[in-house]
Amino acid sequence: MILTRRGAMGTILGATGALAVPRYGFAQTPTIKIGVMNDQSGPYRDDGGPTGVVCAKQAPVDFGISGKGWNVEIISADHQNKPDIGVSIARQWFDRDGVDAIVDVPTSSVGLAVNTVCREKNKVYLNSGTGSSDLTGPQCSPNTVHWTYDTYMLGKSTGGATVAAGGKTWFFITADYAFGQILQRDTSAVVSKAGGKVMGSVSYPFPETTDFSTHLLRAQASGAKVLGLAMAGDDVQNCIKQAHEFGINNSMEVVAMLIQSNDVRALGLDAAQGLRWSESYYWDLNDRTRAWNNRVRTKTPNGLWPNMTQAGDYASTFHYLKAVGDMGVAAAKADGRAVVERMKAMPTDDDCFGPGKIRIDGRALHPVYLLEAKKPSESKQPWDVARVVATTPADEAWRPLSEGGCPLVKS
Repeated sequence: MILTRRGAMGTILGATGALAVPRYGFAQTPTIKIGVMNDQSGPYRDDGGPTGVVCAKQAPVDFGISGKGWNVEIISADHQNKPDIGVSIARQWFDRDGVDAIVDVPTSSVGLAVNTVCREKNKVYLNSGTGSSDLTGPQCSPNTVHWTYDTYMLGKSTGGATVAAGGKTWFFITADYAFGQILQRDTSAVVSKAGGKVMGSVSYPFPETTDFSTHLLRAQASGAKVLGLAMAGDDVQNCIKQAHEFGINNSMEVVAMLIQSNDVRALGLDAAQGLRWSESYYWDLNDRTRAWNNRVRTKTPNGLWPNMTQAGDYASTFHYLKAVGDMGVAAAKADGRAVVERMKAMPTDDDCFGPGKIRIDGRALHPVYLLEAKKPSESKQPWDVARVVATTPADEAWRPLSEGGCPLVKS
């Protein structure tokens, strides 16, 4: 069912058990209102969607909001991967509904559009789902934190490892919108810098495409060694399955530039085994990630375990609440830019990403992990899909400040 904007918007209780209801003669409890905006019904539903809302909702619980003297209310909406709908929701949330911060917002065309609204309205923007590195580059904002991943990181980690292993010639199949285009751009730069060559590319309409057969045959005919998939969600699953059906994987290395653990599980290890990809969070990294996953996974719809985007919804919300608590609710509600400044001044630390920091351009810094899909015989349970084969430290994983073109960075 396609959800309308109004139908998709639902109020979800934070961590207090009940909303604070004002009574005559009594002061209303201060409330921070957070809106989680993502794809609730389309190809990115399982990459963000309802599970992302659950993860954001976990942040007030772990923060201990019940003892702070103020409340957190969380609402959600489906932007349907359309920039005009995302902008309309953001304006309604800020102008009518009293929202203080927006979380998640996958689909780079929507994410970049909402970025402009948050800056205009001086509200906080905690982006986890947008891939475009432009969010901390030419379109960086003093109101924005970009938490989980971006196209530069994916290109450097996955693309760099592939070229180093001998994958010198590439052909891209690319989603025809901002994310796919920028991911191809950033990965191509890594390939060229390492001495490789891009043999060609083809774009497909997003989100209308499900049949990739023509594009796969063009890729095979190019003679390239590597098939780079600049796409995500259902698209990357469908394309990998069809590459196996056509036997493309026998003549080319199929490289998913953005795929997450839930996608790999949906593919199945028979098809995914040996696939390498990059994430900044995986449930089985350490004791902290396993403990957090155990707290959240019983609350998610359809038994989905959180991926890195959804973990980023949690972690960015958790750090935001720490900043609000540090400066006071009234001050935080009055000035979103000041909240982001406070977030940048405070070190980050949470159970999903561990210790880190936020740079002046809004880039949250944490390590990045190159993962490899296990063989079916190596997996101990359905969500045991990957092993870590390399780790890029936080100070090396992300684009240098001097190369991003962010106006906030003084030369």
